[in-house]
Formats: sequence, C-alpha cells, structure tokens
Amino acid sequence: MGSSAEFRVSVLLLLVSSVGNILLVSGGCSGKCCRGRDLSCVTTDWRMDRVYGTCFCDKSCDKTRDCCFDYFTECPAQDCSVSEWSFWSGCAESCQPSARIRVRNVENQPSNSGGACPNLRQQRGCWEYRDLQGEHRAHNAGPAFITSMEFGKGRPKHDKYGNPLDPGFCVEFTFQSRTPHCSVQNQPHTHWMRYITEGYKVCVACEPPAMKNNSGRCQGDGLQDDKEVLLHWQAVGNHQCSGTWKKIQKTQRCDCLPQHSFVFI
Repeated sequence: MGSSAEFRVSVLLLLVSSVGNILLVSGGCSGKCCRGRDLSCVTTDWRMDRVYGTCFCDKSCDKTRDCCFDYFTECPAQDCSVSEWSFWSGCAESCQPSARIRVRNVENQPSNSGGACPNLRQQRGCWEYRDLQGEHRAHNAGPAFITSMEFGKGRPKHDKYGNPLDPGFCVEFTFQSRTPHCSVQNQPHTHWMRYITEGYKVCVACEPPAMKNNSGRCQGDGLQDDKEVLLHWQAVGNHQCSGTWKKIQKTQRCDCLPQHSFVFI
C-alpha cells in the first residue's frame, strides 16, 4: 500500500467486502459539505488521521477530529458578501422631521459556516428642504432641528457644477434641558441622542443645505438672540426628544468632541 498522499487525489475507492467482493463507491467530501454538526453528513473514506473508515464532512468534524481527508479543500468556509450601499433615499415624510434609508444586497450567502451577513439597512434622520419645484423652503422661526455630525459627513461639498459650497459656520450651545425620551429608543439612528446631557457644551454646524441661501443662516441658530435667551431644539429621528439650550458663541469651525457635535437640519 502506498503513502496516504496517493489516496488524496481520488474520491473513488475500491472497497473489499467481507466475502471478497469488490465494490466501486464514491468517498470524500465532494458535494457533501454540511453546516454545524450533522450526523447524516457522513461517508466512508480516509480520515485526516490516516485511518480508513467512517468520516464526516460537517463543520464540527474539525473539533471532533473525524473529518474526511479532503474536507478543507472541498468545504472551505465562504463568508457572506454584500453589495455597496445604495444612495440615501429621500425623506420618508416632507415638511417634518423624518428619516431616510439606504440598503445593500446579499451577493453570496455564507456557506460551510462562513461569516454571517452584516446589516443590510441603515437609517438616518432628515428634514425635507425642497418644495415641488425643487426650491429651498424658507422656514419660519422655530426650534432648531438637529442630528448627529455623522449625517453631515454625507452632505455634498460642491454644487452640480463642481463649485465649492459655502463651508458654513458653527454655533456653540449649552444644553439646559431635555426630555427623558432622548435615551429611551435603542435604534442605530438614535444612538447619538444618548449624549444629549444637561450642562454640556455642544457644537452645531450650519452648512448647506440647511443654510438658507438668502440669509446664510440656519433655522434656530440663535444668532439674533441674546445669550441668556432660552432656545428650543428638536432631535430629528425621535420627535419626542427635545429640549432647550443657550447660545454661547458663533465660531468658524466646530471643535467639540465627536459625541458632542451635531448639525442643523
């Protein structure tokens, strides 16, 4: 009998029965790969410990050390693969705090206990700024609508002709109050609301498209108000998360910690 390497190149073996008859049977893991521990995922062939007999082609055979000799070549783990993210959708509702989504699709399902598929859907708070003619809406005086700085990173920096947009400015505030609902919801698009804490200084960026073209300002930025005036804010993505703050100052750039940095919507 030759070395075990001679048996790794073939999945057809001659088995000699107890009465001397010769039978042609297929062995190895080709076409027999199974997930988890599956006792039906079994065949007769050379095992990895060079013992001929019953061997398995399921994921757990690596732990129980009873895999067929070709398990790792015939049953490699394949992780889930997904497409790139789609573009962000429009706001689900117009003229009020709402949410937009983006999705991605599964291109290849995991096999042989490969890595599971990641999240296929993301959601962010938003506010629809344009009317049916595509013009920016002019908002009346009201609360400042805010969301996380992460949302601002996805905003365009250039117009459709490639010209740079106004970089905007930053306004610093001190939170004075907030509703309990800011920390109740546990959704990916509401995690940032946990950092809304009374007494903390926060930075809020005013930039296009939240910045009104005619005034160069954002709704609720408080620039025309005295520092002692109590102003109102509303978190986008959770209409029950709101409160008050006081303006500290206007700056060119926001330099607060990431968890204390927001954008006007």
